Amino acid sequence: MAGSCARTEILLGQQGLARLAESHVVIAGLGGVGGACAESLCRAGVGSLTLIDFDVVEKTDLNRQIIALHSTLGLKKVDALAARLHDINPNTVIIKRDEFIDRAKAEAIAISNEFDFVADCIDAIAYKTVLIDSCNKSGKAIISSMGAGGRLDPTQVKISRMDKTQNCALAREMRKQLRNIRASMRFPVVHSTELPIKALPHQEVTATDTAPAGRPRAVNGAISYMPNIFGLMMAGHIVQTILKS
Repeated sequence: MAGSCARTEILLGQQGLARLAESHVVIAGLGGVGGACAESLCRAGVGSLTLIDFDVVEKTDLNRQIIALHSTLGLKKVDALAARLHDINPNTVIIKRDEFIDRAKAEAIAISNEFDFVADCIDAIAYKTVLIDSCNKSGKAIISSMGAGGRLDPTQVKISRMDKTQNCALAREMRKQLRNIRASMRFPVVHSTELPIKALPHQEVTATDTAPAGRPRAVNGAISYMPNIFGLMMAGHIVQTILKS
């Protein structure tokens, strides 16, 4: 029994470890939620992880994102996280995709036979909607993260179906988008039932070389632990689902 997975094997047995080792999960979005989700999946023994993000590590990430260190400022998030995960488990297969997930890429993820599960941790509502809808239509297992910003109470974080969420503006907007295209809402999401603390006024989201400009959006406050709790809960759901499959 390898020392790095001995404690996990006590829980899962050799068969469970083998099932995770043969699995491939894609993590779309590597911020506070996605980074924590990816690291937990790596430590659990998931064999292959595809990491997708187009952003770089910035000073504003230092208060909550596991990849955000002074030594990683300015690095691509896919590179920073891949290096961290390889340091945790060199045997994990890491596929880096330094790209923005647009409609075509979202649809391609959903129909790919390469992936067993999708962790949706992206912010762009339009493409988040496409990714979710495409996965639901293709039968691809997916769990989506709703808004972690503006919350302080970890006891109010839950996993439920999209149509059962409460007090989450992002989930409310997502339901609206999904209804407009008559999409299913029978999929799991991580969300908080806590009433959010008021955000700063809306700010314009500028375009980059790899991503289009977005609509003006409010800037939510964020505490160190909340996005990570969301990511850990997503990872727990993914691991348990894979083991039952």
